[in-house]
Amino acid sequence: MNIGDAARASGVSAKMIRYYETIGLIPPASRSGSGYRYYGDNDVHRLRFIRRARDLGFTVEQMADLLALWGDRSRASAEVKKIALGQVAILERKAEELKAMSRTLKHLAAHCHGDARPDCPILDDLSGGGGKPETLAEPTRFGRAGIDPLQGAQRSRPHSGIEAERSDR
Repeated sequence: MNIGDAARASGVSAKMIRYYETIGLIPPASRSGSGYRYYGDNDVHRLRFIRRARDLGFTVEQMADLLALWGDRSRASAEVKKIALGQVAILERKAEELKAMSRTLKHLAAHCHGDARPDCPILDDLSGGGGKPETLAEPTRFGRAGIDPLQGAQRSRPHSGIEAERSDR
C-alpha cells in the first residue's frame, strides 16, 4: 500500500510516517521502481503500535525502547513494566499540575467581578502583581500584545527612544 493507505490504516499521518522514518523509529520504506514508498501489513502494525504508544504519552525515545523490546522475544517483561510505570508517574504528576492550575483559575475567576471595572485579579495574578502595562497607541491584529501566531514574533509598534535603543542592542 502507498503512504496514504498506510496512514489511513494506522491512524498515523503521512507526514508523521515520513518523520518516524527519518529519525529511525521505523525502518525505511520499500520503494517502487518509480521511487514511491510502499508499506506492508507489518509496517502498518508497527505504525499502530507507535500510534497507541504516542496516545499514551510516551516520548519518541520511549517508543524506540518499547519497539526494541517488542521485537526482542528474549526480553524481560520487567523492562517493559518499568517504562510503563515511569510513564504512569509522569502522567500522574502532569494530572496533579493540571488540577492545581484549574483550582487557581477557578479561585481567580471567583474573585473577578466580571463587570465593566478595569480591576481584574486574573490579570493581576498573571502579571505577578507588577507595575501597570503600557498603553498601546494602536490596536494590533493579533491581540493587544501584538503577537502574530503565524510569525511567532511580536509585531513592531511605535515605542520611545529608550526602548528603541534597547532593541538595537
